[in-house]
Amino acid sequence: MANIKSAIKRNRQNEKRAEANKAVRSRMRTYTKKALESAGTDSADDALRLAYKHIDKAAVKGVIHKNAAARKKSRLAKAVHSGD
Repeated sequence: MANIKSAIKRNRQNEKRAEANKAVRSRMRTYTKKALESAGTDSADDALRLAYKHIDKAAVKGVIHKNAAARKKSRLAKAVHSGD
């Protein structure tokens, strides 16, 4: 455990951010899975749109890099549309 006041505060802040980032990443993965499961159904476009939304949000918040977001969206679209 840190003894310096600023280090203690930094640890608290890091734990808080880690929890927030985990929630964003988890939500992104959930919607990605839902989009993959809906491939070939009528709701595939809506699921893909929601997955895109959460991937973009993760990128804006800095949880994932913008290029990683673009790559995930591209691969997701390819996987969803190959099921058609």
